Amino acid sequence: MILHAVAEQGEPTQPWLVFLHGFSGDHREWQPVGQRFARANRLYVDLPGHGGSSAVRVNNFAEMDAALQTTLLSYNILNYWLVGYSLGGRIAMHYACSRPEGLAGLIVEGGHPGLTNDVERELRWRNDEAWAQRFRELPLADVFTAWYQQPVFASLTDAQRASLVTLRQKNDGNALAAMLLATSLAVQEDLRPALQTLSLPFWYLCGERDSKFRAIAEELSRPCHLIHDAGHNAHRENPAGVAACLAQILPVNL
Repeated sequence: MILHAVAEQGEPTQPWLVFLHGFSGDHREWQPVGQRFARANRLYVDLPGHGGSSAVRVNNFAEMDAALQTTLLSYNILNYWLVGYSLGGRIAMHYACSRPEGLAGLIVEGGHPGLTNDVERELRWRNDEAWAQRFRELPLADVFTAWYQQPVFASLTDAQRASLVTLRQKNDGNALAAMLLATSLAVQEDLRPALQTLSLPFWYLCGERDSKFRAIAEELSRPCHLIHDAGHNAHRENPAGVAACLAQILPVNL
């Protein structure tokens, strides 16, 4: 299973930067940041159920790992950094813990490492099932209007919400519902123990107004960069700030 992706070639000797977008996004999400690293080779992946991969389905994180690995190998990507936001960050963390071969480093923006007890998982599963039903049955404009009222998006302005609703309603509701359940936080293992023993560089980014994930960053006890003038979707709200942050983390010759 190969995922749709867009490759931008840099210098052959440079590592790849592999970007994974968040839920309901696509490969374009990271391009304003990635294109600032013209010397690097960049791959912007469409996750299952999204963009050019909207017809692709996975049932769990193991199948997601396999699809990502197959995609990387199809581009002969053997030396790379994974950069993931939110859902893409959770996928990146899971992948780094299970298939670290060739991975030079991990950068996660606003990604959750996993729930720690069954009560939380049960509540999350019920919540995600309810959202999945809405994605399958209701107009996406209505669903996303409600979606962006969730507390994690509290820092968005009305104009930012309206812009996101317009953009996201172009998705396939059934495809989003399938991916939401397949990669629900309720079925993701708690990655904290594995992340603590990672031997590769692992950096965490979050917007300064994203209080939930600032707390998670502190809990992970990993180097964390705060992105100014941004909430949960920091690379969209302040791409220059995120690019400047990545420039401090990535190999200096990029």
